[in-house]
Order: sequence, then structure tokens, then C-alpha cells
Amino acid sequence: MEFVVEEGKHLHENCSNLIMPALSIGNVGQLAVDVLISSTRGERIGYLDDPNVLPCVGNDAYWPSPEGDLTLPLEAYASSSNSLTLIQQRSPVVKGMMVEFAKNVADFAAASGKKHVVVLSSLDFGRWQTIDMSSGLQIYYLSSSSMDGTDNDCERFGWKRLQDYNLDQRLWKYLSNLAEGNAGHHDDIPSGDELGEEDYSPSLPFAALFSCFKAKGLKVTCLLCYCSEGDNIPEAFHLADAACRLLGVNPNNFGGNEGGKWIVPFSWQTVYGPPPDMSLF
Repeated sequence: MEFVVEEGKHLHENCSNLIMPALSIGNVGQLAVDVLISSTRGERIGYLDDPNVLPCVGNDAYWPSPEGDLTLPLEAYASSSNSLTLIQQRSPVVKGMMVEFAKNVADFAAASGKKHVVVLSSLDFGRWQTIDMSSGLQIYYLSSSSMDGTDNDCERFGWKRLQDYNLDQRLWKYLSNLAEGNAGHHDDIPSGDELGEEDYSPSLPFAALFSCFKAKGLKVTCLLCYCSEGDNIPEAFHLADAACRLLGVNPNNFGGNEGGKWIVPFSWQTVYGPPPDMSLF
């Protein structure tokens, strides 16, 4: 992976907290990073070139202007006033290369002096075992702060540790071995239809990122919420707010539209395409 700095830009040393998405159902992690970049008025400082990420290109997602800057698959933004570096990923990883991609991102984070990495992602609502909406949308977490994945700050916020995290489980153990450079035994790893319920979480991209950041000695916290495909903008705001709480960032200082704390990204205006032709009704 190569980090290409834009002309006249540089990595900010004080931006020691890194937030990035892990692609999953409903694109909640990407949407949350979108709103964080827009609301903090993050400055694009460069992009990451990794052969394991599929190529894509599009219009400027945040600040449309006559210059017509293009967006790329993997971009880095900085908000020095909030001590944040944000990475946005807009295209998926090549099949079978997720661990290699995660290792490359972990190398970048370690080399650039990041102290705390927050990964935002989602889980399939159809697999939710215990449904409790009494306290609203629930945040689940996984932290490298302790061997069992718990974290005192996350518990204080009322979040729940990811229930099926178990380092002795075959896929979690396999990920840990790969991240640490140990070969592991491919014959012991199920594939396709052989995956069981206990294999769901460690088969997702956030698990590979978690394992590789942890293997690099970085503090990493995954924040997760359950969702379905569809309009997941409320979940994105909830996840963005959770990331701010965890890192001690006050969204009320962002100075959003009309005094609000969030600035909706320009690209969201067409996230579900143009409005319907009313002459049809």
C-alpha cells in the first residue's frame, strides 16, 4: 500500500485518532464516515493506493466546486481541530484478499503514528438473536483493551460487547494467526456453506481489520450496529455519534447547518436516485 500525499498537504501529527469503515450490509460504516468528514469539514490530504481494493472513481462527495475534484477508492482526510484522521473506502476488497488489505492498512496506521483506531461497521439484522429495542438502537463493540474484547469506556456508555467474540473459536483464532504472521491450517477453516452461526462475525471485514490492528500493537475499537439493506442514514448518524463519544469529540462544536451538529454530505442528495416522476400517479 502506498500513501500518496496531495500537493501542499501533509499528515497532521496531532491527528492520532483514526476512524475508518469496514464494508458490510447496508454500508452503514461508509455512511457514518461520510457524515463525519462532512461535519468536521475534513481536509483531504491524500489517498491510499492498494492493489487489493477494486478501482472506482466518482464526483466530489462533499465539496462540489467548479474544479471538479474526483473521489477515489481509498482516501484520507484530516480534521486537525478534532485530532482526527478519517479514511473513506468506496469500493470493496478483492475476494480473498481481505487479510492482506487489513495488514496494509495496519502498517500505514502504525507508520503514521496512530494511537487509537475506530472501525465502524454493521451486522445483519436477520441474525440478531436477542431483540431489545427498549433503549433504542443498540451499539455493539469489540476492543483490544482486554483479552476478552471488553472496554471500560464502552461499558460506561451502555454499549454491549460483541457476543460471539471468542479467541478460541476457529475463525477468530485463524485471523489472529494470520495477522501475527503465523501460517495456520487451511484445512481447519470452513468455507461457503460450511460456515456456521459462530463463524458469521469473524468472516466479516471488520474482524480482519481488528485482528491486524491488534497484531500491530495499536489500540482498536470496532463499533457495530445491526441493520438491514435500505435507508440506513439514521444508523449512520448513530454510529458517527458513538465514535465521537468514544474519542471525546463534541459534535456540537462542528457548526453544522442552522446550528445543528451534523452536515449532510452533498452526495446524499442523490443517494437513492432522482425522485419519482409524479405524472405516474
